[in-house]
Amino acid sequence: MAQIPSDRLVTIYGGSGFVGRHLVRALAKRGWRIRVAVRRPDLAGHLQPLGVVGQIQPVQANLRYPDSVARTAEGASAIVNLVGILYESGAQTFDAVQAEGAASVAKAAKAEGARLVQMSAIGADKDSASGYGRSKALGEAAVFAAKRDAIVMRPSIIFGPEDDFFNRFASLARISPFLPLIGGGETKFQPVFVGDVAEALAKAVEGEAKGGEIYELGGPEVKSFRALMELTLQEIGRKRILLPLPFALARLQAFFMELLPKPMLTRDQVTMLQTDNVVSDEAARANRTLEGLGINLTAMRAILPSYLWRYRKAGQFTKAAT
Repeated sequence: MAQIPSDRLVTIYGGSGFVGRHLVRALAKRGWRIRVAVRRPDLAGHLQPLGVVGQIQPVQANLRYPDSVARTAEGASAIVNLVGILYESGAQTFDAVQAEGAASVAKAAKAEGARLVQMSAIGADKDSASGYGRSKALGEAAVFAAKRDAIVMRPSIIFGPEDDFFNRFASLARISPFLPLIGGGETKFQPVFVGDVAEALAKAVEGEAKGGEIYELGGPEVKSFRALMELTLQEIGRKRILLPLPFALARLQAFFMELLPKPMLTRDQVTMLQTDNVVSDEAARANRTLEGLGINLTAMRAILPSYLWRYRKAGQFTKAAT
């Protein structure tokens, strides 16, 4: 059985989620002891088989309570903050989670003298009209204020088996005769594979990324929203009408969708869709990208068939459209 080095402890806030599961696996393979700080540790047991006995420990923490953050950071030589929300619900506001929460994690990392890696998002901007984008930028600023050598990772939309993008629209295509093209479907994205994002985070934890920098993570292809919907339909073998939906009408629909417990679309997301979500020229020139970290980019077509097959009419027995 592999021996776990006692001097390599990493605390991952939000480590039980989509990206977290892949990061836990990547760091477990590298021999780290992993403390997974989540609101519901009783629901994080699925992570423990990713390492050897005793290597991965779920613990309770809530970014809205700084004392719990400080407690779960104790003794860590590296800290990763993956916590983020796509929509607000009650006390779980963008500012509380993505700005003030990030500040609490940064202060805890400073107190422990730990390396800090902060997950943000392409589109983070203190002047953004979107609460999501603005709070992400405020979180980045708080992180650098406490830890000048922190590393920030900004991915584009992330794809993989549990993603919230391709799964969402493939699921909609099973029951709806059309798919909405918000804003006409012209917004550009650079989808990045979750495994590549996890590898970038793991490299940062191990000191292979430059401190005090912001990295932008995008995949090998830049595609419009329309092209991504066409790709989704091709992979699931279904024909649907692609219906252009002006931003104003999408915002109106989102107003009513926000009344649902888990809204499919919010007005804030409509605002975000008005701006392209791709790696900036500045980041590319400075080599603050996946390629700059020595990571080979994974194409969508290499991964999408492995999980979108379940949305085909006969599941795995249905061929994707060509």
